[in-house]
Amino acid sequence: MAHRVTLIPGDGTGPEIAEATRRVLEASGAELEWDVQQAGADVMEKFGGNPLPDHVLDSIKQNGVALKGPITTPVGTGFRSVNVALRKTLDLYGQVRPCKSYRGVRSRYEDVDLVVVRENTEDLYAGIEFEEGSSHARDLIDWVEHHGHPRLREDSGISLKPISIAGSRRIVEFAFDYARGNGRRKVTAVHKANIMKFTDGLFLRVAREVAEENGELEFEDRIVDNLSMQLVQRPEEYDVLVCPNLYGDIVSDLCAGLIGGLGLAPGGNFGTHAAVFEPTHGSAPKYTGQNRVNPMAMMLSGVMMLRHLDERDAADRVESAIAAVIAEGHSVTYDMKPTRDDPTAVGTSEVADAVIDKMGVRV
Repeated sequence: MAHRVTLIPGDGTGPEIAEATRRVLEASGAELEWDVQQAGADVMEKFGGNPLPDHVLDSIKQNGVALKGPITTPVGTGFRSVNVALRKTLDLYGQVRPCKSYRGVRSRYEDVDLVVVRENTEDLYAGIEFEEGSSHARDLIDWVEHHGHPRLREDSGISLKPISIAGSRRIVEFAFDYARGNGRRKVTAVHKANIMKFTDGLFLRVAREVAEENGELEFEDRIVDNLSMQLVQRPEEYDVLVCPNLYGDIVSDLCAGLIGGLGLAPGGNFGTHAAVFEPTHGSAPKYTGQNRVNPMAMMLSGVMMLRHLDERDAADRVESAIAAVIAEGHSVTYDMKPTRDDPTAVGTSEVADAVIDKMGVRV
C-alpha cells in the first residue's frame, strides 16, 4: 500500500529541489502517493495574505507526514516564518538535524556524525514579542520596574523566553528515545543555566531528571558557548545534542558547517500526530528558475522521511546513491566543487539524474 505524503514544494528555489527529490524518492522502490500543496510567498495574494492556508495544514493532519521545500521568510518585517507556524500549529515539538560527513565533501573535518535535537515550540521562538514604543511594551517596562528590577530603556523591544517543565521533559525524552532507537551512545544537554537560572536552569534540571530514568545511555551537559568552541575543536566527542529552541537553531548550523554546509543538512520535525521533513537551508530566491542549487539536503530529508515510514531499504538505497555521487565528484552542483566557478558543475535536475543512475534506475 502506498504511503500518502503531503508535498509542499515551497517558493524560491523550493519547487526545483522538491521536484528533484520527488524523482529520486520515486526511484527508490518505496510506494509514495503525493498530495501536493502550495504554501509560501507565492500563494499569499490568492489566500488573503496568508502564506500557510488552512487546507495545507489539513492535508498534513490527514496524511500524518509531509515533505517540504524551503519557504522565504522576510527578515525583520512581513509575515512570521511559515516554518515556525507549522511547528507551532501542528505541535511539532521535536526537530532532528543530523550532521554527517560524506567522503568527497570539502571540509576541514572528517568522520563527523552528530545529531542535534532541538525543542521547536518554546523559548525565544515562541513569538511573544512587544514592539518598541507600544503600549504593551510600556506596560511591561512598568511592571518589571514595579517588581524590583532595574527599569528597562523606554525604546526597548521585548521578547519573552518561556521554557516549561512539560516542554523540556518531552524534548529530552524524545532525544533519549532517538538515541536508543538509532544506536547512539550519549546525550548532551545544551544550556546557559549559569546565567538564566529560571529558564535554562529549569531545562537543565529536567534533563538531569530524565537522564536518571535512562541510565543505560551516557549523559552530560554543556554551556552553549563552551560547547560551540568544543565542537570546532573536537566534534568527535559529541553524539546527540539536545537543545532549547534558539540554541538548537544556531548549533545545528554550526554542525552543518563541520560537514560542508547547509547543502547537506537535512531536517525532520516530529510531533505526536505528524512529522514534517525539510532541508534546513533557505529558499535562495535569487537563484529561482536557474536549475543551479544543491538538492541534496532535501533528498537527505527524504531519506529521513523514508526511515520514518519504515521504508529502511529504500532509505539506505537513496543515501548510498547520494554518497556515491558525492564521492565521485562529477555530477554535483557548484557549491560542492573545488571552486564555485567550476565549469563542470551540474544543475539541480542533473544531480537527481545522477543519484537515480547510482540506484540502477534508468532516467
